[in-house]
Amino acid sequence: MAANDFSKKELAATLAPSMDIVVSSNFERLLFDAYDRDGAAVAALLERFQQEPTALAGAPLAKLREKFASYSVDDETILEVIREAHHRTGEILDPHTATGYRAAERARVDTSTPMITLATAHPAKFAEAVVKAGFQGVPLPTHMDDLLERKERYTVLPAELSAVQQFVADNGR
Repeated sequence: MAANDFSKKELAATLAPSMDIVVSSNFERLLFDAYDRDGAAVAALLERFQQEPTALAGAPLAKLREKFASYSVDDETILEVIREAHHRTGEILDPHTATGYRAAERARVDTSTPMITLATAHPAKFAEAVVKAGFQGVPLPTHMDDLLERKERYTVLPAELSAVQQFVADNGR
């Protein structure tokens, strides 16, 4: 993919489904800041984006590159990182954490700054990826080991903000 390619692509499903996003809901807000809060410029850019491949203007792109780096990770790399992390640490990563870890490792600009990786999900939630990485699976945490046998509970609420707020207030911890 070319640098500064701002065009729609087909969704590519991976072992990390939360990373499989064609158009991020937060991206428009990021563009708004990069374009110095010029709503008309962002609207024009997004209109072109809907119609044809386009690119960000030079100054906004430079602002974004000062703050962000990116890296693409495929399924085979996800599995490799899961295996490598387990070999180094004894921990099994979920595919999203593996993706973030490899991206942080490869896109890292300043190696003098320590890199901290926080897990984004429990690996048991992604049994398919864990098995493909060569493991038998990962048990649920002890406080959830009966999760699949628990009775499902839910409450139907009216589609009214006040009803939802009251329910949360009455039932929150």
